[in-house]
Amino acid sequence: MKRILFLGIVAASLTAAAQNPQRGSYGYLYCHMSDRGQYTAYAISRDGYHYEDVMGGDAIMDPKEHARIEGGQRDAYICRAADGRGYLMVTTDMNNSMTKALGKQSEWDNYGIDLLRSDDLLNWTSVSFDYRRGPAIFADPDAESVYRDWSTINRVWAPQIFWDSAYTWPDGSRGGYMIYYSMWNRAEEQYDRMYYSYADRSFTKLTQPRLLFDWGYATIDADINLLDDGLYHMLIKKEGGKPGIYTATSQHLTLGWGEPVEDDYVSFEGRKKCEGSSAFQLIGDRTWRVAYIQYSDRPKHYRICEADEHLRSFSNPRDIEGVTGPQHGSFMRLTKREYKRLKKLVREPQQE
Repeated sequence: MKRILFLGIVAASLTAAAQNPQRGSYGYLYCHMSDRGQYTAYAISRDGYHYEDVMGGDAIMDPKEHARIEGGQRDAYICRAADGRGYLMVTTDMNNSMTKALGKQSEWDNYGIDLLRSDDLLNWTSVSFDYRRGPAIFADPDAESVYRDWSTINRVWAPQIFWDSAYTWPDGSRGGYMIYYSMWNRAEEQYDRMYYSYADRSFTKLTQPRLLFDWGYATIDADINLLDDGLYHMLIKKEGGKPGIYTATSQHLTLGWGEPVEDDYVSFEGRKKCEGSSAFQLIGDRTWRVAYIQYSDRPKHYRICEADEHLRSFSNPRDIEGVTGPQHGSFMRLTKREYKRLKKLVREPQQE
């Protein structure tokens, strides 16, 4: 079984066809962790900069129902299912407001992630993966593990999704969702590193993590896109070396990630701390927009800057407008029907 799984991973790595499906030319959905609480919120826009809160910026689902480990959802990432029917989401299962109650060593510790699926963007089903339970929770429990002791894991952060049509499962079926995220097991490694697993088409099964890369210092909040040049481009937060949001490239999805470009990065925030980057393209535009949370100031600023068609030459940062409590999240294009459905749920936020 180990050999079959390894061959599947190699096949996935050598494809240049992996990409999340894109659809919609009417507007944008910003799906994000709310800075008002440990939950997922929506906002919609026609131009990608000016937004309206859906449901007043309140939770679009009950986090206690779907985040079964800690009852909190963070770092929401949303995309379309590979067949174009339905939607997928991944969140960090974490509630740092319950640190003492949950007996955690640190308010920034957590133990797993949540995989969610929906047919209408509003009603979601989900499965939670508590990594402390070890290999038994994964689809390939007999595969070689990256940790000796899973019970000491202390971070599983910011998962994202990338559809890989070439991934091969042990039964010969093709296609899987690469879920990539950072992990840290402080008993066995010195810092956060990037890992990946594969989820099946049902979005309920997950393979054991594999190391994506290790640059010798902590890295979190990766965001991968396939560009017209045929390369995979990654935005990522460096927490070692010179901190900041940088870019790296690879010819393959799960291997070959060279160290980030040191002279072309999100540098215009100076000493302000930034993370949670998410790249998207405006409708009809080959250049990119890069959104991120600038979290060291009070109040925080959620920013959107410009980048060229190669995800380089970052410039012209500006604050997102109209969103209550913007934080780490992601962007998805909407059809007119999808936009109108969510528009019916736009209302003023409740007074607290």
